[in-house]
Amino acid sequence: MKLFITGIGTDVGKTITSAIITQALEADYWKPIQAGDLDNSDSNKIQRYISNDKTIIHPNSYKLNTPASPHVAAAIDGITIDVKQIQEPATTNHLVIEGAGGVFVPLNDQDCIIDLIQKDYKVILVSRHYLGSINHTLLTFEALKNRNITLAGIIFSGEENKASEEIILAKTKAKFIGRIAEEPYFDANVIQQYADDFRENLLIL
Repeated sequence: MKLFITGIGTDVGKTITSAIITQALEADYWKPIQAGDLDNSDSNKIQRYISNDKTIIHPNSYKLNTPASPHVAAAIDGITIDVKQIQEPATTNHLVIEGAGGVFVPLNDQDCIIDLIQKDYKVILVSRHYLGSINHTLLTFEALKNRNITLAGIIFSGEENKASEEIILAKTKAKFIGRIAEEPYFDANVIQQYADDFRENLLIL
């Protein structure tokens, strides 16, 4: 199973979600493009959060120095991102692929994050509650549907908002995988607890 983790925007909880799913499935992890924070990258965070000995964390296809939209970070580094050079790592294990920002974050003048989603990927959307998040979640769903990409499931992040969750699930008909609370901190033990909670729903996607 190949699971592509995307969000309704930046800082909504994609990396925490990716860690939970990676741990739950003892999957491999791959972030194709890392922009900025190279000394504390998302791959580094995943390594700290997981506690199984099966996961392989595959190298980024692009490691960019500036914390910015990938097309800008690449330009600062004097390169252009070529999606043909972004090759999925070979593995016989489950694979968790973490995007960057939302689906229309640009990679270059033509391509966006959504263009990295392959036909055999199952997409999980991370939605975090804030004013406007219903609109952003449904716009992301419509963007995926317009590309004939099925939304396999939704994970909500942050404080519970039943009204928002109910309307999002009703309109998308997507599977509810789970909710990540506003935890005081995340470490390997907290990640393991969520992994145990989410595992059953993930295995039936």
